[in-house]
Amino acid sequence: MQPPLENESIVLAFTLSGLNETMENRFVFFSLTALLYPLMVFCNVTIIFTIISYKKLHEPMYVFICNLCINALYGTAGFYPKFMYDLLAQDHVISYAGCLIQIFVIYSFALCEISTLTVMAYDRYVAICRPLEYHSIMTNQRVREWILFCWLAPFFCMFILILLTTRLTLCGSTIEKLYCEIWAVAKLSCFSTTVNNVFGLTVILVYVGHGVLIYWSYFQLIRKCMKSIEVRHKFMQTCVPHLLSLINVTVAFLFDVLYSRFGSKNMPQGVRNFMALEFLLIPPILNPLIYGLNLTTVRQQVMKMFFLKISRNV
Repeated sequence: MQPPLENESIVLAFTLSGLNETMENRFVFFSLTALLYPLMVFCNVTIIFTIISYKKLHEPMYVFICNLCINALYGTAGFYPKFMYDLLAQDHVISYAGCLIQIFVIYSFALCEISTLTVMAYDRYVAICRPLEYHSIMTNQRVREWILFCWLAPFFCMFILILLTTRLTLCGSTIEKLYCEIWAVAKLSCFSTTVNNVFGLTVILVYVGHGVLIYWSYFQLIRKCMKSIEVRHKFMQTCVPHLLSLINVTVAFLFDVLYSRFGSKNMPQGVRNFMALEFLLIPPILNPLIYGLNLTTVRQQVMKMFFLKISRNV
Protein backbone atom coordinates (compact mmCIF):
# COMPACT_ATOMS: atom_id res chain seq x y z
CA MET A 1 0.00 0.00 0.00
CA GLN A 2 1.34 3.39 -1.03
CA PRO A 3 1.94 5.88 1.86
CA PRO A 4 -0.08 9.10 1.79
CA LEU A 5 1.57 12.10 0.16
CA GLU A 6 2.37 15.18 2.23
CA ASN A 7 0.40 17.51 -0.04
CA GLU A 8 -2.60 15.21 -0.23
CA SER A 9 -5.79 16.73 1.19
CA ILE A 10 -9.52 16.72 0.73
CA VAL A 11 -10.25 19.48 -1.80
CA LEU A 12 -13.49 21.31 -1.02
CA ALA A 13 -13.01 24.19 -3.47
CA PHE A 14 -10.85 25.23 -6.42
CA THR A 15 -9.19 28.56 -7.18
CA LEU A 16 -9.50 29.75 -10.79
CA SER A 17 -6.35 31.69 -11.68
CA GLY A 18 -7.21 32.61 -15.27
CA LEU A 19 -8.05 36.22 -14.39
CA ASN A 20 -5.03 36.94 -12.18
CA GLU A 21 -3.07 38.95 -14.77
CA THR A 22 -6.03 40.88 -16.20
CA MET A 23 -7.78 42.14 -13.07
CA GLU A 24 -6.80 45.77 -13.79
CA ASN A 25 -9.18 45.64 -16.79
CA ARG A 26 -11.92 43.67 -15.05
CA PHE A 27 -14.53 46.46 -15.25
CA VAL A 28 -13.97 46.76 -19.00
CA PHE A 29 -14.37 42.98 -19.40
CA PHE A 30 -17.43 43.01 -17.15
CA SER A 31 -19.06 45.77 -19.23
CA LEU A 32 -18.37 43.93 -22.49
CA THR A 33 -19.67 40.66 -21.06
CA ALA A 34 -22.75 42.39 -19.63
CA LEU A 35 -23.54 43.55 -23.19
CA LEU A 36 -22.55 40.37 -25.00
CA TYR A 37 -24.26 37.75 -22.85
CA PRO A 38 -27.77 39.32 -23.02
CA LEU A 39 -27.24 39.74 -26.79
CA MET A 40 -26.44 36.00 -27.05
CA VAL A 41 -29.56 35.14 -25.08
CA PHE A 42 -31.71 37.53 -27.14
CA CYS A 43 -30.49 36.24 -30.53
CA ASN A 44 -30.87 32.57 -29.60
CA VAL A 45 -34.28 33.04 -27.95
CA THR A 46 -35.48 34.96 -31.03
CA ILE A 47 -34.53 32.09 -33.37
CA ILE A 48 -36.05 29.50 -31.00
CA PHE A 49 -39.31 31.43 -30.63
CA THR A 50 -39.53 32.06 -34.39
CA ILE A 51 -39.04 28.39 -35.30
CA ILE A 52 -41.47 27.14 -32.64
CA SER A 53 -44.13 29.74 -33.50
CA TYR A 54 -44.35 29.25 -37.28
CA LYS A 55 -45.53 25.89 -38.59
CA LYS A 56 -43.80 26.35 -41.96
CA LEU A 57 -40.49 26.15 -40.05
CA HIS A 58 -41.39 22.81 -38.45
CA GLU A 59 -39.02 20.97 -40.78
CA PRO A 60 -35.91 18.93 -39.82
CA MET A 61 -33.36 21.58 -40.81
CA TYR A 62 -35.04 24.28 -38.73
CA VAL A 63 -35.63 21.90 -35.81
CA PHE A 64 -31.90 21.20 -35.72
CA ILE A 65 -31.15 24.95 -35.86
CA CYS A 66 -33.54 25.40 -32.93
CA ASN A 67 -31.62 22.67 -31.07
CA LEU A 68 -28.33 24.52 -31.70
CA CYS A 69 -29.80 27.66 -30.15
CA ILE A 70 -31.22 25.81 -27.11
CA ASN A 71 -27.83 24.19 -26.62
CA ALA A 72 -26.15 27.62 -26.79
CA LEU A 73 -28.38 28.89 -23.96
CA TYR A 74 -27.56 25.78 -21.93
CA GLY A 75 -23.80 25.99 -22.42
CA THR A 76 -23.38 29.72 -21.87
CA ALA A 77 -25.47 29.54 -18.67
CA GLY A 78 -22.77 27.23 -17.29
CA PHE A 79 -20.07 29.86 -17.79
CA TYR A 80 -21.12 33.51 -18.10
CA PRO A 81 -22.95 34.11 -14.77
CA LYS A 82 -19.99 32.71 -12.79
CA PHE A 83 -17.49 34.55 -15.03
CA MET A 84 -19.25 37.88 -14.48
CA TYR A 85 -19.30 37.26 -10.73
CA ASP A 86 -15.55 36.51 -10.77
CA LEU A 87 -14.85 39.75 -12.64
CA LEU A 88 -16.25 41.68 -9.67
CA ALA A 89 -14.92 39.45 -6.89
CA GLN A 90 -11.48 39.52 -5.33
CA ASP A 91 -11.26 35.75 -4.88
CA HIS A 92 -12.07 33.45 -7.80
CA VAL A 93 -13.19 30.35 -5.97
CA ILE A 94 -15.61 27.60 -7.00
CA SER A 95 -16.78 24.71 -4.85
CA TYR A 96 -15.78 21.15 -5.71
CA ALA A 97 -19.39 20.24 -6.61
CA GLY A 98 -19.83 23.50 -8.54
CA CYS A 99 -16.66 22.77 -10.49
CA LEU A 100 -17.89 19.33 -11.53
CA ILE A 101 -21.28 20.76 -12.56
CA GLN A 102 -19.56 23.44 -14.65
CA ILE A 103 -17.38 20.82 -16.34
CA PHE A 104 -20.46 18.73 -17.11
CA VAL A 105 -22.44 21.64 -18.57
CA ILE A 106 -19.67 23.25 -20.64
CA TYR A 107 -18.34 20.06 -22.20
CA SER A 108 -21.71 18.39 -22.77
CA PHE A 109 -22.64 21.66 -24.55
CA ALA A 110 -19.57 21.35 -26.80
CA LEU A 111 -20.26 17.68 -27.61
CA CYS A 112 -23.96 18.36 -28.25
CA GLU A 113 -22.94 21.14 -30.66
CA ILE A 114 -20.81 18.70 -32.67
CA SER A 115 -23.56 16.04 -32.65
CA THR A 116 -26.16 18.54 -33.86
CA LEU A 117 -23.90 19.76 -36.67
CA THR A 118 -23.38 16.11 -37.65
CA VAL A 119 -27.09 15.33 -38.01
CA MET A 120 -27.55 18.65 -39.83
CA ALA A 121 -24.88 17.61 -42.34
CA TYR A 122 -26.67 14.31 -42.95
CA ASP A 123 -30.00 16.13 -43.30
CA ARG A 124 -28.52 18.39 -46.00
CA TYR A 125 -26.94 15.39 -47.73
CA VAL A 126 -30.32 13.61 -47.96
CA ALA A 127 -32.14 16.81 -49.01
CA ILE A 128 -29.73 17.55 -51.88
CA CYS A 129 -28.40 14.14 -52.95
CA ARG A 130 -31.54 12.04 -52.37
CA PRO A 131 -34.45 14.54 -52.58
CA LEU A 132 -37.10 11.97 -53.58
CA GLU A 133 -36.38 9.93 -50.44
CA TYR A 134 -36.09 12.91 -48.09
CA HIS A 135 -39.51 12.73 -46.43
CA SER A 136 -39.36 8.95 -46.04
CA ILE A 137 -35.91 9.17 -44.39
CA MET A 138 -36.27 12.36 -42.35
CA THR A 139 -39.50 11.43 -40.56
CA ASN A 140 -40.66 13.18 -37.38
CA GLN A 141 -39.81 10.05 -35.40
CA ARG A 142 -36.24 10.00 -36.74
CA VAL A 143 -35.76 13.70 -36.07
CA ARG A 144 -36.88 13.17 -32.44
CA GLU A 145 -34.50 10.22 -32.09
CA TRP A 146 -31.59 12.26 -33.40
CA ILE A 147 -32.36 15.18 -31.11
CA LEU A 148 -32.32 12.74 -28.18
CA PHE A 149 -29.02 11.31 -29.46
CA CYS A 150 -27.52 14.84 -29.65
CA TRP A 151 -28.25 15.33 -25.93
CA LEU A 152 -28.05 11.87 -24.35
CA ALA A 153 -24.71 10.79 -25.86
CA PRO A 154 -22.83 13.88 -24.52
CA PHE A 155 -24.60 13.54 -21.16
CA PHE A 156 -23.53 9.90 -20.91
CA CYS A 157 -19.90 10.66 -21.88
CA MET A 158 -19.60 13.52 -19.41
CA PHE A 159 -21.34 11.55 -16.64
CA ILE A 160 -18.70 8.80 -16.95
CA LEU A 161 -15.87 11.35 -17.06
CA ILE A 162 -17.22 13.10 -13.96
CA LEU A 163 -17.48 9.75 -12.12
CA LEU A 164 -13.87 8.95 -13.07
CA THR A 165 -12.79 12.41 -11.86
CA THR A 166 -14.50 12.07 -8.45
CA ARG A 167 -12.36 9.00 -7.67
CA LEU A 168 -9.12 10.99 -8.01
CA THR A 169 -7.15 12.04 -4.95
CA LEU A 170 -5.99 15.61 -5.53
CA CYS A 171 -2.73 17.26 -4.46
CA GLY A 172 -3.65 20.79 -5.47
CA SER A 173 -6.61 23.14 -5.84
CA THR A 174 -5.55 25.78 -8.39
CA ILE A 175 -6.96 25.58 -11.92
CA GLU A 176 -5.13 27.83 -14.37
CA LYS A 177 -8.20 28.70 -16.43
CA LEU A 178 -11.24 30.95 -16.35
CA TYR A 179 -13.51 27.98 -15.66
CA CYS A 180 -13.29 24.40 -14.45
CA GLU A 181 -11.91 22.05 -17.06
CA ILE A 182 -11.74 18.26 -16.97
CA TRP A 183 -8.05 17.92 -17.91
CA ALA A 184 -7.03 20.69 -15.49
CA VAL A 185 -8.65 18.85 -12.57
CA ALA A 186 -7.07 15.55 -13.66
CA LYS A 187 -3.63 17.21 -13.69
CA LEU A 188 -4.04 17.92 -9.96
CA SER A 189 -4.26 14.20 -9.19
CA CYS A 190 -1.67 12.73 -6.86
CA PHE A 191 -1.65 9.43 -8.73
CA SER A 192 -2.05 8.05 -12.25
CA THR A 193 -4.94 9.29 -14.40
CA THR A 194 -4.54 6.65 -17.12
CA VAL A 195 -8.18 5.53 -16.97
CA ASN A 196 -9.40 9.13 -17.26
CA ASN A 197 -7.03 9.84 -20.13
CA VAL A 198 -8.00 6.70 -22.05
CA PHE A 199 -11.72 7.35 -21.70
CA GLY A 200 -11.29 11.07 -22.50
CA LEU A 201 -9.28 10.30 -25.64
CA THR A 202 -11.89 7.71 -26.65
CA VAL A 203 -14.61 10.38 -26.40
CA ILE A 204 -12.48 12.75 -28.50
CA LEU A 205 -11.96 10.06 -31.15
CA VAL A 206 -15.71 9.33 -31.26
CA TYR A 207 -16.44 12.99 -31.93
CA VAL A 208 -13.62 13.17 -34.46
CA GLY A 209 -15.59 10.38 -36.15
CA HIS A 210 -18.57 12.75 -36.18
CA GLY A 211 -16.36 15.21 -38.03
CA VAL A 212 -15.36 12.57 -40.58
CA LEU A 213 -19.06 11.89 -41.24
CA ILE A 214 -19.70 15.61 -41.72
CA TYR A 215 -16.87 16.02 -44.19
CA TRP A 216 -17.96 12.89 -46.08
CA SER A 217 -21.44 14.45 -46.38
CA TYR A 218 -19.94 17.65 -47.75
CA PHE A 219 -17.76 15.76 -50.19
CA GLN A 220 -20.91 14.12 -51.58
CA LEU A 221 -22.72 17.47 -51.65
CA ILE A 222 -19.93 19.20 -53.53
CA ARG A 223 -19.85 16.37 -56.09
CA LYS A 224 -23.60 16.79 -56.56
CA CYS A 225 -23.31 20.57 -56.88
CA MET A 226 -20.88 20.25 -59.77
CA LYS A 227 -23.67 18.71 -61.89
CA SER A 228 -26.51 21.18 -61.36
CA ILE A 229 -26.89 24.96 -61.06
CA GLU A 230 -30.14 24.52 -59.08
CA VAL A 231 -28.44 22.21 -56.58
CA ARG A 232 -25.52 24.64 -56.34
CA HIS A 233 -27.92 27.44 -55.36
CA LYS A 234 -29.53 25.22 -52.71
CA PHE A 235 -26.09 24.31 -51.37
CA MET A 236 -25.05 27.96 -51.10
CA GLN A 237 -28.26 28.93 -49.31
CA THR A 238 -28.59 26.12 -46.76
CA CYS A 239 -25.15 24.48 -46.49
CA VAL A 240 -22.75 27.42 -46.40
CA PRO A 241 -24.13 28.71 -43.03
CA HIS A 242 -23.81 25.19 -41.65
CA LEU A 243 -20.25 24.92 -43.00
CA LEU A 244 -19.32 28.24 -41.36
CA SER A 245 -20.74 27.00 -38.04
CA LEU A 246 -18.85 23.75 -38.40
CA ILE A 247 -15.49 25.44 -39.09
CA ASN A 248 -16.10 27.85 -36.22
CA VAL A 249 -16.92 25.10 -33.69
CA THR A 250 -14.17 22.75 -34.91
CA VAL A 251 -11.43 25.38 -34.67
CA ALA A 252 -12.65 26.66 -31.29
CA PHE A 253 -12.99 23.21 -29.73
CA LEU A 254 -9.66 22.07 -31.22
CA PHE A 255 -7.92 25.11 -29.71
CA ASP A 256 -9.36 24.33 -26.29
CA VAL A 257 -8.51 20.60 -26.37
CA LEU A 258 -4.99 21.11 -27.74
CA TYR A 259 -4.21 23.88 -25.28
CA SER A 260 -5.62 21.89 -22.35
CA ARG A 261 -3.53 18.85 -23.26
CA PHE A 262 -0.33 20.41 -24.65
CA GLY A 263 -0.44 24.16 -23.90
CA SER A 264 2.60 25.99 -22.56
CA LYS A 265 2.52 28.15 -19.43
CA ASN A 266 4.88 30.55 -21.22
CA MET A 267 2.03 31.65 -23.48
CA PRO A 268 0.57 35.07 -22.49
CA GLN A 269 -2.48 34.71 -20.27
CA GLY A 270 -4.61 36.84 -22.61
CA VAL A 271 -3.94 34.41 -25.49
CA ARG A 272 -4.64 31.42 -23.22
CA ASN A 273 -7.92 32.97 -22.07
CA PHE A 274 -9.04 33.65 -25.65
CA MET A 275 -8.29 30.09 -26.71
CA ALA A 276 -10.19 28.77 -23.69
CA LEU A 277 -13.15 31.07 -24.34
CA GLU A 278 -13.50 30.84 -28.11
CA PHE A 279 -16.02 27.97 -28.24
CA LEU A 280 -18.09 29.67 -25.50
CA LEU A 281 -17.88 33.07 -27.14
CA ILE A 282 -18.17 32.78 -30.92
CA PRO A 283 -20.57 29.87 -31.76
CA PRO A 284 -23.38 31.00 -29.38
CA ILE A 285 -23.52 34.46 -30.95
CA LEU A 286 -22.53 33.59 -34.52
CA ASN A 287 -24.91 30.64 -35.10
CA PRO A 288 -28.20 32.54 -34.63
CA LEU A 289 -26.86 35.47 -36.68
CA ILE A 290 -25.70 33.20 -39.52
CA TYR A 291 -28.97 31.28 -39.73
CA GLY A 292 -31.20 34.24 -38.92
CA LEU A 293 -29.66 36.50 -41.56
CA ASN A 294 -28.79 34.02 -44.29
CA LEU A 295 -31.79 31.67 -44.40
CA THR A 296 -34.51 33.60 -46.19
CA THR A 297 -37.44 31.84 -44.52
CA VAL A 298 -36.12 32.43 -41.00
CA ARG A 299 -35.13 36.03 -41.76
CA GLN A 300 -38.57 36.84 -43.19
CA GLN A 301 -40.36 35.35 -40.19
CA VAL A 302 -38.13 37.21 -37.72
CA MET A 303 -38.73 40.52 -39.51
CA LYS A 304 -42.43 39.80 -39.75
CA MET A 305 -42.59 39.04 -36.02
CA PHE A 306 -40.81 42.28 -35.05
CA PHE A 307 -42.80 44.47 -37.46
CA LEU A 308 -46.01 42.96 -36.09
CA LYS A 309 -44.88 43.72 -32.53
CA ILE A 310 -44.00 47.33 -33.48
CA SER A 311 -47.31 47.89 -35.28
CA ARG A 312 -49.25 46.64 -32.26
CA ASN A 313 -47.38 49.01 -29.95
CA VAL A 314 -48.03 51.93 -32.32
